[in-house]
Amino acid sequence: QLSFEEGGWGTYLAERLVRKCDVVNRGFSGYNTRWAKLILPRLISKSTSAESIVAVTIFFGANDSALKDLNPKQHVPLEEYAANLKSMIQYLKSVDITEDRIILITPPPLQESAWEKACLARGERLNRCNATAGEYAQACVQVARDCGTDALDLWTLMQKKQDFSSYLSDGLHLSTEGSSFLAVQLWAHLEKKLSAL
Repeated sequence: QLSFEEGGWGTYLAERLVRKCDVVNRGFSGYNTRWAKLILPRLISKSTSAESIVAVTIFFGANDSALKDLNPKQHVPLEEYAANLKSMIQYLKSVDITEDRIILITPPPLQESAWEKACLARGERLNRCNATAGEYAQACVQVARDCGTDALDLWTLMQKKQDFSSYLSDGLHLSTEGSSFLAVQLWAHLEKKLSAL
């Protein structure tokens, strides 16, 4: 949802692609794969001209991986998360968007102490953990392998930096630096798809 804010990764891509193609943001705050799967046909339908779509990114997992006991509304079990991603890929293929144009993005890592502060400020307990986010990231990468799509493993890449907290504004959501990091990593995946433009 925040990708088109100032310094957001959607803004970065739109600026680089100005006069070549449009970057369309369909992020929904708080959504998980269970809900996204239901609205996807309204976002990209049969009537959408598939040949005009260069790439579609699917970026879920941070909400799906919320702990069931503490955040049952957003939590989606790991197996269902993987099945939902596969379902979204199958739907896109059914409207003629081939797997080579689909990029799955894993959830970013969670900086637990910062996110716990944000939770406590709302009168809640820490409702996510980084290890669980990592399981969802692994599942996302596996789905990409199984379905023949591209994958951007943000969870792993961000943690290559000793202190990755600067990539996150509150321990969960991307900061300007994190958004820039995602944009640069994603550009490497998009560049070859965009070379003909």
